[in-house]
Amino acid sequence: MTAPYIGRFAPSPTGALHAGSLVAAMASYLDAKAHGGQWLVRIEDIDVARTVTGAAEQIMETLRHLGMQWDGDVVWQSRRHDLYRRAFEQLHDYTYPCGCTRREIADSRLGIAADGAAVYPGTCRNGLAPGRAARAFRLRVPEPGQSEETIRFDDLWMGPQIQHLATEVGDFVLKRADGYWAYQLAVVVDDAAQGVTHVVRGADLLDSTARQIYLQRLLQLPTPAYMHVPVVLNSEGEKLSKQTGARELDLDQPLEALVDAADFLGLSLAPPRSLDQFWNDATVAWEKLRRTLPKLPA
Repeated sequence: MTAPYIGRFAPSPTGALHAGSLVAAMASYLDAKAHGGQWLVRIEDIDVARTVTGAAEQIMETLRHLGMQWDGDVVWQSRRHDLYRRAFEQLHDYTYPCGCTRREIADSRLGIAADGAAVYPGTCRNGLAPGRAARAFRLRVPEPGQSEETIRFDDLWMGPQIQHLATEVGDFVLKRADGYWAYQLAVVVDDAAQGVTHVVRGADLLDSTARQIYLQRLLQLPTPAYMHVPVVLNSEGEKLSKQTGARELDLDQPLEALVDAADFLGLSLAPPRSLDQFWNDATVAWEKLRRTLPKLPA
């Protein structure tokens, strides 16, 4: 029997919802509705330094205003530190302390990963240098020739993907120098705890997926199906975000914002007269679009 579909939208509360984040929210929402499944909302506020007071509540209010109602209670990462700590302890045999600064990593990096981060050269793999203190904790990835050195998965939008962890990522951080748990660990723990079966999100996170799958295997957690949809770019060709000048959605024109996001996703819709009509038509259009994608779930 196929497991019930559980999807999620997991915004970071660093500002208001904008056109780029609406595309990701819409794709995840429509995929859940098209499957008759649940759509959860998780607030990824574990990075306290980047969290804007009131932004999470504003995001949730915007979703309601756009007719996107989630199932169950909202989960807040900032309230789940014990879960992340227990997972980190399970990974004890695969982690090590790292005393490198960002400048040192940049100076000795093996290359640049697809997400723009430096590929860690393994400086502290065999122990901290004398006089150095631990700043962060890293997960040791497989060396060439070891099992799991290459992660393969089928993305439901982008098709087959492959990543060699050692050369394309390097040993990655699980606990940051500022004491916060890293995104890669938190998202894996949360998806498993919430029973998420399908992760639909922006293509800017595609490069993170192999690391998350590796963590899932080490922790003996299920791997969801992944779909990474295209991201909205600004006039300079940069991903639209708060940092690149994304403007807050105009809630006086909710249908206009929704139609723009649907157009970006390639959904062909007649001009809607109401939110209900938009979501009904968009769900049907998404089901048709789904049939054209590289790989459908079982």
